[in-house]
Amino acid sequence: MPGVTVKDIDQHSVTKAVAVFLKKTGKLKVPDQMDIVKTAKFKELAPYDPDWFYVRCASILRHLYHRSPAGVGSITKIYGGRKRNGVHPSHFCRAADGAARKALQALEHARLVEKHPDGGRKLSSIGQRDLDRIANQIVAKQRDAAKQTGPLVISK
Repeated sequence: MPGVTVKDIDQHSVTKAVAVFLKKTGKLKVPDQMDIVKTAKFKELAPYDPDWFYVRCASILRHLYHRSPAGVGSITKIYGGRKRNGVHPSHFCRAADGAARKALQALEHARLVEKHPDGGRKLSSIGQRDLDRIANQIVAKQRDAAKQTGPLVISK
């Protein structure tokens, strides 16, 4: 199991597990206005999930694991989407930079992300260690579940 990294397993399961980890540890401080803020100007409503900030921070950590360094501008491009303009054609629109900036600042305060000398932010050694440890736990759970079901027997 020592060779398992975040790149080896499903991104959805990694994001969910890291979000649970961030909420459980309590190191991540959620800003006060995050319960009423929209995530982008092309959205009509704020997120329904009360833990959306933890999920967004987990997703940012996973993105920084894959491509680092990344700044606020590139994070807004990642979470951008289609803005509907009524009867006019739709166009791409970036996500809210305030939410991305606050998420990066919260991750930096938790020492999971650090500033890169050339600009932007990169994953710290503590953050990479935590993500790899969570990936190993996910693979261990999947292997235990496969052992519990037993071998597959096909008979006629």
